[in-house]
Amino acid sequence: MAKKKPLFGFYARPSRNRQGVRDMKKWECGIPGKAGTMWEGGLFRMMMIFPDEYPSKPPKCQFDPPLFHPNVFPSGTVCLSILDSKESWSSVLSVKEILLGVQELLDNPNPESPAQSKAYHLLKKDPARYRKKIRKVVRENPFNRD
Repeated sequence: MAKKKPLFGFYARPSRNRQGVRDMKKWECGIPGKAGTMWEGGLFRMMMIFPDEYPSKPPKCQFDPPLFHPNVFPSGTVCLSILDSKESWSSVLSVKEILLGVQELLDNPNPESPAQSKAYHLLKKDPARYRKKIRKVVRENPFNRD
């Protein structure tokens, strides 16, 4: 049997409640900014919350703290087609594929699905200021290789 190859810089693990017991429905995840993009150098924390109906229904992915991004709601919830139970969700999608999809979305926002008006309008009207803002977000969420 082939061993699954881990993705460098990513993590996904069940969270623990106050008593230290693992909560298999709420995972702590980390998504590194993709190399060669304006997000490179950052590590972005996200919660993945699995509904009782999982895998028939997708998990909710929510950045904590919320990210400045056109496809991330002010609450931090990710707006991505593969996470939409009515649009593109497939029960065969793995956690790894979801994390890779969210990483790809960071540098390739979907203008057809804006979730955060400030980020969307800045990207459309002043791309240079948008990039500057993203560099600030990356500095605030550094990828530490310790």
